Amino acid sequence: MSHFNAADWIVIIAYLAGVIGLGVWFGKDQRNVRDYFLGSKNIPWWGIGLSIVAAETSALTIIGVPAIAFGGNLVFIQMIIGYVIARIILAIVMVPHYFAGEIYSPYQLLENHLGRAPRRFAGGVFLLMETMAAGVRVYVACIPIRLMLGDALLSFGGLMNPVLGAIVLFVGLSLIYTYIGGVKAVIWTDAVQFGLFLAGGLFALFYIPTLIEGGWSGAFAKAAEGGKLHWLNTAFTISAPFNIWMGVIGGTAMVLSTHGAEQLIVQRVLACRNVAEGRKALALSAVVIFPLFLIFLLVGALLWVFYQTHPFQIPLPEARPGIKANDFIFPIFMMTEVPHVLKGFLIVAILSAAMSSISSALTALASVSTMDFVKQMVKGRDEEYFLRFSRNSTVFWAAVLVGVAWLTREVPFVLNAAFSLRGLTAGALLGSLFIAVFWKRLGAVAAMSGMTASLVVMNLLFWPAQIEATKGWWMNTFGGEVFWPWFTLIGTVVNLTVAFGVRAMFPPKPEPIRATD
Repeated sequence: MSHFNAADWIVIIAYLAGVIGLGVWFGKDQRNVRDYFLGSKNIPWWGIGLSIVAAETSALTIIGVPAIAFGGNLVFIQMIIGYVIARIILAIVMVPHYFAGEIYSPYQLLENHLGRAPRRFAGGVFLLMETMAAGVRVYVACIPIRLMLGDALLSFGGLMNPVLGAIVLFVGLSLIYTYIGGVKAVIWTDAVQFGLFLAGGLFALFYIPTLIEGGWSGAFAKAAEGGKLHWLNTAFTISAPFNIWMGVIGGTAMVLSTHGAEQLIVQRVLACRNVAEGRKALALSAVVIFPLFLIFLLVGALLWVFYQTHPFQIPLPEARPGIKANDFIFPIFMMTEVPHVLKGFLIVAILSAAMSSISSALTALASVSTMDFVKQMVKGRDEEYFLRFSRNSTVFWAAVLVGVAWLTREVPFVLNAAFSLRGLTAGALLGSLFIAVFWKRLGAVAAMSGMTASLVVMNLLFWPAQIEATKGWWMNTFGGEVFWPWFTLIGTVVNLTVAFGVRAMFPPKPEPIRATD
């Protein structure tokens, strides 16, 4: 703990207390599930727009994106092109459907157009996917946090393993304000947390060149010489590395699902007052997301330049399940090269990203389990009962996230699969939403057949490639493992193809002709 002083700890503790206090403040007017899951629909669009970006930006993003540029270059920025395109499409096409009546999740659209079974199927897929993905994000984010805060603190006086201590600490802190304040507390704390990690990235971007000979111009000249500023790859491949086709096509399909068919983000859009504000919120997130990722990629390139002439003051840790050695670069720089107080603020930037992703997952899981399942099955109960159940379900999902994070810590290929789990299920969710909105004539049977086929094919595509001794036929055919940016597109195509095929094979029976007088 010698890397911190009292001033750093004051900054960190003040942040944690402030975030929890903000959540408690917004929790004072939660009277029903509409307040708890939709924020009473009185949150301004700009707060929701910033919250959208914060919800999709985990602590792993803040440390992992610089690591990509440190170990490679800026080619990941091509993915963000698709992230922007998808938001524009969703704002124009999908947002009006979200406000055709008051809905609590995108899966309600499936019931409105296809029936209750597809809604529950899609809701169940989301609960499984988000539980695994969020639990693993918690675990992986706690590895560098453990490095920063130290085993002594996180073991709570020797009562538990330090990694488990980190997991419990951050899930517990996020649970407090999510439990009390619901989505309104989550959105406003997200907006504050977005400002903190953006400020942290900007500080690092302008501070690192002051430590490099030649300053800003010298640092970028050396980065260019080392190939760190290369960003465009026009070669089409289905395997790594990133290329422009993955960004424009694969990235667009992926974000159409994450921001259009998954409750984690859609819940925020549903909290807007109307269609116009929902569109503004998505547009703001589109404007912000590209420079945000560019900042952290440039930070990684500058860190590479810095460490060409400066030794590591802390040995670079070995790679762990789910996290590479380079992912420790930015945290190590924070702890060893940044002045006190400012160091505290940079650590807060990572903590804020971690807590934002946890609280977002909790409120999304609680919303789907309550509104898409329990409220449909339990009749004759008042709003007070469902508000109480919603809060209890938030606690339940917090415990589940702790369990998933802890249980998967020693199984590398389960962790890798969980990181890609969103891609494995995204095609099933996006395809089902397309059917509900544009091709509802296909019917519930075709929609559920398409979802099932998508899940089966994507798991067959992914899992064998994770086992060293097993190489799937696609690796022999295409010359490499299918990279995750293509997962959503492949899953969606499978979903729609099977759905249309089932409808063609089993057309609905014609209605009998009624006799007329």
